[in-house]
Amino acid sequence: MIVVFGSVNLDLIFPLPFLPEPGQTVLGAELRIEPGGKGANQAVAAARDGARVALAGAVGADPFAALAQEGLRSANVDLSRVASVAAATGTAAIAVDPEGRNQIAVAAGANRLARAAQIEDALLGPATTLLLQMECDPAETAVLARRARARGARIILSLAPPGPLDPDVLAALDFLLVNEDEARWLTKRLDVAADTASLAARLGIGVVRTLGAAGVEAACGGRSIRLPAHAVTVIDTTAAGDCLAGVLAAALDRGASLRDALARAVVAAGLCCTRAGSQRSLPNAAETEAALRPVR
Repeated sequence: MIVVFGSVNLDLIFPLPFLPEPGQTVLGAELRIEPGGKGANQAVAAARDGARVALAGAVGADPFAALAQEGLRSANVDLSRVASVAAATGTAAIAVDPEGRNQIAVAAGANRLARAAQIEDALLGPATTLLLQMECDPAETAVLARRARARGARIILSLAPPGPLDPDVLAALDFLLVNEDEARWLTKRLDVAADTASLAARLGIGVVRTLGAAGVEAACGGRSIRLPAHAVTVIDTTAAGDCLAGVLAAALDRGASLRDALARAVVAAGLCCTRAGSQRSLPNAAETEAALRPVR
């Protein structure tokens, strides 16, 4: 199964004619409100792709909490490890332009009070894929990664948003997921060449780097993989990276090879970009399979 330790947010989405410059106000026609958060998005993506998923995180004791968990409940994600804490439920403000580009501001709120102890040791064995991001307290994420490594779980970390982790935590991962900006941030911090193979060799783990319209590349065990993006008309890129992470985790959890898992995840992420929104844009397994068939 897949265990996600991550953020649960309510997304306030502002479709705008163009993205604002600093100090600029841009008027849009409407506001959309949807459940989001990188942890929740990835959990829903994996569940919609057919995985059994449990999420551990935190929400506030406020009206946003129920709305923020609607998508998780609809996807049958196990929420028994989500804590209610004395802080506001995490919230994101997302501005989206007609080309699908976005700007995102996040108030972490309750997500910073999620604790690694909410996940019991029995859930971190070899049959588990642990999926992590960086919207919860990095210290708690590090504690959980070390525990999971000691107990033999597969560990996937999405370095979003980028933030420092101790070298032993990065080395404990099976796969690190980064986009181009996150990869530049990390390679500069590690003083290593800015390419996926060099980063994987330096860390001694698998690295997956998403390249937007150029697709995805991966390096693992001395082998490199590069796959093109799924050709689509982009409406909104919100949650596309989370979609790729969740579907990749689901496919690997089912025993797929890295190449096959990446191929499936790239197609799912492409489908996500054809729809507006956060979790409601995430495809289900049948949709991904139908789109994947002509690619094979």
